[in-house]
Amino acid sequence: MTEPSGAVAPEPKHGFEDSRRLTGPSRFFAGTAVTLTPLSCIANDEVAHARWRELVTQMAQQLGWPAPQCVVQRHQHGTLLMCSAPVDALMTATEISEWAWERCMAEAGVTGFDLAQDHGAAAAAVFAARAVAEARPQQAALRAVAAARGLPIFEDDDELSIGAGCGSRCWPLAALLDVADVPWAALHDVPTALITGSNGKTTVARLLAAIVRAAGLVSGLCSTEGVVIDGQVLTQGDYAGPAGARTVLRDVRVQAAVLETARGGILRRGLAVWRADVAVVTNISADHFGEYGVDSASDIADVKLTLARALHQGGTLVLNGEDELLMAAAQRLPHAATAAAAKQALFALDAEHPRLQAWRRAGGRTCGASAENLQLFDGSTQHVLGVVAAMPMTLHAAARHNIANAAAAALAAHAMGMPIAAIRAALASFGAQPSDNPGRLERWPWRGATVLVDYAHNPEGLAQLLRVANALAPRRLGLLLGQAGNRADDAIVELARVAALAPPDRVVIKELPGMLRGRALGELPALLQSSLVQAGLNASCIEIVPDEEAAAMLLLQWAQPGDVIVLPVHTTAVRERLGSLLSQA
Repeated sequence: MTEPSGAVAPEPKHGFEDSRRLTGPSRFFAGTAVTLTPLSCIANDEVAHARWRELVTQMAQQLGWPAPQCVVQRHQHGTLLMCSAPVDALMTATEISEWAWERCMAEAGVTGFDLAQDHGAAAAAVFAARAVAEARPQQAALRAVAAARGLPIFEDDDELSIGAGCGSRCWPLAALLDVADVPWAALHDVPTALITGSNGKTTVARLLAAIVRAAGLVSGLCSTEGVVIDGQVLTQGDYAGPAGARTVLRDVRVQAAVLETARGGILRRGLAVWRADVAVVTNISADHFGEYGVDSASDIADVKLTLARALHQGGTLVLNGEDELLMAAAQRLPHAATAAAAKQALFALDAEHPRLQAWRRAGGRTCGASAENLQLFDGSTQHVLGVVAAMPMTLHAAARHNIANAAAAALAAHAMGMPIAAIRAALASFGAQPSDNPGRLERWPWRGATVLVDYAHNPEGLAQLLRVANALAPRRLGLLLGQAGNRADDAIVELARVAALAPPDRVVIKELPGMLRGRALGELPALLQSSLVQAGLNASCIEIVPDEEAAAMLLLQWAQPGDVIVLPVHTTAVRERLGSLLSQA
């Protein structure tokens, strides 16, 4: 294998762009692993990939580790090199993967990078010493006993906890107890649900937490909006990853945990938990292509279904029975056996969807709308959960996507052991106040107009929101439009196409300076504007305002009685200020 002839661009100092540790179950692995994004002219060379796999495997053998599972994923933007690794040697495994790749580069004649990790014949001794230094025997002993007792354990750089919620105890790593001193009898797990999907996951998670509270239990919720314990906000921000999950599961007040689990956290770190009672996947739509080896909606479905890896025997996998991509992925994944072993429950907007009918005939659990009611079938009994149009979150049944979200949350709650009465009670009240589901289909009166505030962060989410707006029969329709910079151009064009189909009478395009993510200022608004015009919208009804709050205020000033103003707001502080203003109208 030789370097191609001709001029070669200078190589980076290192032979890799990114190196990460997967500290929980992930798309490709049931356990811990490390992943590497290789660079250089051989980054996509299959011979180099095979050599990397060989070197990693040889080093693991020399260190006495289990034979690693090595995965090479080719995608549109490059390659990912991944291998399983011991939980207490992830830093060493990361260095081994990097060393192996740089060895591949050196053998291929690629120069100009830092070969500091090429230790020659001493490599095995160097890594053995690093593995010994990294190992934490006391943590390993606690981990082993916790596993034998069926107890969850959570570790980070500072603390270790055993048990969950009200059955947990947490210790600083510098002051760990010996195995014999741990109060094992006081430790236990709590009912735990994982929620993911392209759209609706925050709404489903919040509704499920409301059902838990209606059942008289203290709920712990983490989401893209923050951490909430028993309905009270503990901290704000994006906590739909491992840090949020640990915060909830270490809170000794929590009696049931609801953990929104976002795509980014799964891809960057893996799942935060190894055991869950329920996993919910709301739906799959095209979004976030080009990140972490995700090129298609099928890839997204694979990532979302990582949640199935955490289900214990007898756990329940709640799936959107109407989503063909999702249902197909559930059958083909490497861990499909885990999904098959779980009790599956299917939801849909329509309870009479053929797949739901077939599932009921087989004795499976389903939930969907039939006639005017939301109905849950538990395998033997049909439960009427209430009139759909009377549920505040459905906006008199206009918000059809929230009917499906309600069905998903109801199934998850039932699988967690929540009583039917609590499910009915929460559905009858959730969404009546904007504080129930902030930033998700908030409806406000404004000087005779109606204002809808939502997150709507992708084309499908915007389409759902605009369907609700048009169901309200607006005199005129006003739309705030913008997007984060980490979407591909074709996703931005699709967002504009969806917007133009409504069609709005006025569009104000916003800039999101805090979410440029590599884009230049003004780049996204210009692309949205040209795409709207190309989709058929008159340029005279489009305006660009380089500030989200100012853009929203311009639409509110434009509003007249009978209008519907649609405000997809992506900044929490802006949403809160708008909410304060709208609440005083």
